[in-house]
Amino acid sequence: MRTRWPVLLALLLAACHEPSNHDRGGDFAVLTRADPGYQQALPGMPIEFPRDHGMHPGFRIEWWYLTANLEDDQGRPFGVQWTLFRTATSPPETAAGGNPWQDPQVFMAHFAISTPTDHMAFQRYARGGEHEGMAQAGVQAQPFMAWLDDWTLQSAGPEWLPLGLRARQDGYAVELELNADRPPVLQGTGGFSQKHPKGGGSHYYSQPFLSASGTLIIDHLPIRVKGKAWLDREWSSQFLQPDQEGWDWFALHLDSGEKLMVFQLRPVGNQGKPYVHAALMDPEGNKQSLDSSGIRLQIIERQRVAGRELPLHWRLELTGIDRVLDVQALHPEQWLDVDFPYWEGVVRARGDGPGSSGQGYLEMTGYPRAQ
Repeated sequence: MRTRWPVLLALLLAACHEPSNHDRGGDFAVLTRADPGYQQALPGMPIEFPRDHGMHPGFRIEWWYLTANLEDDQGRPFGVQWTLFRTATSPPETAAGGNPWQDPQVFMAHFAISTPTDHMAFQRYARGGEHEGMAQAGVQAQPFMAWLDDWTLQSAGPEWLPLGLRARQDGYAVELELNADRPPVLQGTGGFSQKHPKGGGSHYYSQPFLSASGTLIIDHLPIRVKGKAWLDREWSSQFLQPDQEGWDWFALHLDSGEKLMVFQLRPVGNQGKPYVHAALMDPEGNKQSLDSSGIRLQIIERQRVAGRELPLHWRLELTGIDRVLDVQALHPEQWLDVDFPYWEGVVRARGDGPGSSGQGYLEMTGYPRAQ
């Protein structure tokens, strides 16, 4: 589930012209509203390629989300996040036509770089539709291309892979080539990812086995890097239920060659148990969903970041696969200080047994400002 909801909230609020209160950390009411004019994510709806690499305008919102764990020639750790979000301002049958400035598709992109000691994040917005013969932002399925201005993720040829990632702003840039020898992984059950005990969710697939190589530009200085990347695709029309307020999401590249995704959706006011899910993907790409009764996320340490007490040190206990992972942030200051801010950054996992160590990304949302 690459839970990208803080940013999705920003798009929805911008699209609906509703006042925001993101500093509260838990006011996601706009994401809980059902609208029968949009398609709903339901179990049993098949995911097909290359069609589903592209847009789903019948659904309210979706994203193309890439994170990369990289190292330079000296072994220093770096991270890259690149995301394109789409939201619809109205269902397709009610959308106004003709005027590109009234196009119902609104796009927002995020681009962030983590260094061993620092973190930089940027954002851009655009409306769909052609302006003077060109679209500022959009997505096409084949050959695949997702873009907002000159921030692009696109296939190098007619096939889905390899991909090229390009983004540049204010003396910082990323140019990566991405490839994999494994097909995409359908998350949840056949690509339907449940998000609440009573149902509801999204359509979701991942490409977690990407290799990455290329160049980062940090304060105008180029750095050659290589490593691993993880691409997530998700679309839906109602992500949260009224009793949910935030989430913690882990995507880990394990030293065993396995990939591990773990997430929890926290209830409002922590009244009750979180909804948890975990999936382990073996080196061949086979996925094993774990029983929720054997998933435990324990906070070890919190640190103050951007006025919030954030859990940056975790213990993940997965009894179904006999794994215990100690997960810590590379450093605390991986906060995206964008319009609707959230924490997402590089983490390291350590454990005693095989498949208990590695690296990856953690995202955390819904934490209010400390009193």
